[in-house]
Amino acid sequence: MILVDDAGGAYERIDHSPWNGCTLADFVMPFFLFIVGVAIALALKRIPNLSAAIRKIVIRTLKLLFWGLLLQGGYSHAPDDLSYGVDMKHIRWCGILQRIALVYFLVALIEALTAKRQSVTLSSSKFSIFYAYHWQWIGGFIAFLIYIITTYALYIPDWSFVVHNSDSPYDGKRLTVKCGMRGHLGPACNAVGYVDRQVWGVNHLYSQPVWIRHKDCTKDSPRMGPLRDDAPTWCLAPFEPEGLLSSISAILSGTIGVHYGHILIHFQGHRSRLKHWVLMGLALLIVAIILHFTDAIPLNKQLYSFSYVCFTAGAAGIVFSAFYILIDVWGLRTPFLFLEWIGMNAMLVFVMAAQGIFPAFINGWYYETPDKSLVHWIQRHVFIDVWHSERLGTLLYVIFAEIVFWGVVAGIFHRLRIYWKL
Repeated sequence: MILVDDAGGAYERIDHSPWNGCTLADFVMPFFLFIVGVAIALALKRIPNLSAAIRKIVIRTLKLLFWGLLLQGGYSHAPDDLSYGVDMKHIRWCGILQRIALVYFLVALIEALTAKRQSVTLSSSKFSIFYAYHWQWIGGFIAFLIYIITTYALYIPDWSFVVHNSDSPYDGKRLTVKCGMRGHLGPACNAVGYVDRQVWGVNHLYSQPVWIRHKDCTKDSPRMGPLRDDAPTWCLAPFEPEGLLSSISAILSGTIGVHYGHILIHFQGHRSRLKHWVLMGLALLIVAIILHFTDAIPLNKQLYSFSYVCFTAGAAGIVFSAFYILIDVWGLRTPFLFLEWIGMNAMLVFVMAAQGIFPAFINGWYYETPDKSLVHWIQRHVFIDVWHSERLGTLLYVIFAEIVFWGVVAGIFHRLRIYWKL
């Protein structure tokens, strides 16, 4: 996430896809949800006290929601803008941690409520693992039905919005988007955006969606560039990439992750685990590719389409299997210790690095003007000027001054047994 967020501006091909398609950045959220699902299966494999488990699930969900609102609701303007505070009329209710909170709450709740009904040993049937945890799959299927039915059946009327951008010539003007259709999967008139406008209100959605880099909006697509003269009005409209309906679809990512965790619990041999994981991952990838290239359901992170769920979950399953082979089968743990350290303090790294709180603190100590701070000096003189390239210098800064730095910090905290847990 640090890599794609902070280096995506320099290398647009790793930044989020403007609409259909899947780039490196588009794997981040579903990989989060996949590993959350795996962790849920491991954490809740034994529940001595159901009420205590449910209480912990609820408290953790509320903590995630709190931090999500604080970090992405608009109160923090880190790392470059040193101001703070949010106009409650425009607070953003959704975000990364809020989506994780919703998926975690529902998937963990189903897991907790059905844990005592699972058999310790499975039958010899190839599908016994699915039968044993059928409630989890029923929950995922219900989420799929809600998403699909709403996406294709909901009527989307015309809608309007007021531009809130002081740099835009349209600032303060109300623009109208013409729709009047159903089942549309384009940027302007989809059900995902409509549900969020009705539930949260258009003023509470993300004001800088990635579709501003869409080919209909700028000639420089997929790079950021000036708006085309004939750009449609929706190019300036808000859109919530972590909205309600797309988060319901995201429950499937967590459900598939839980299934991989169940395999880890019940299947004892490396071969049997890997066979199931890899076959399922490949099957999901094939389904996604067919849906995308037949234009039935394109890969789309913003809509969290079903093909996107399958593609990213399949990729997560393959990557998970690869790490399992490297670390658990071949014993190559040492080269990946920094990932383990970061994983043990994921919340610390997310808040301080991915959300820019630590750089904002450093930027708060500047000389004469805010752009003369230690962070800006290091980025400019240690990386960009040395390599004589804005793009390469930015990439190397992100890798060494952010990712490696926080890997070392997380390792030190691990040695000191200091962890930020929710």
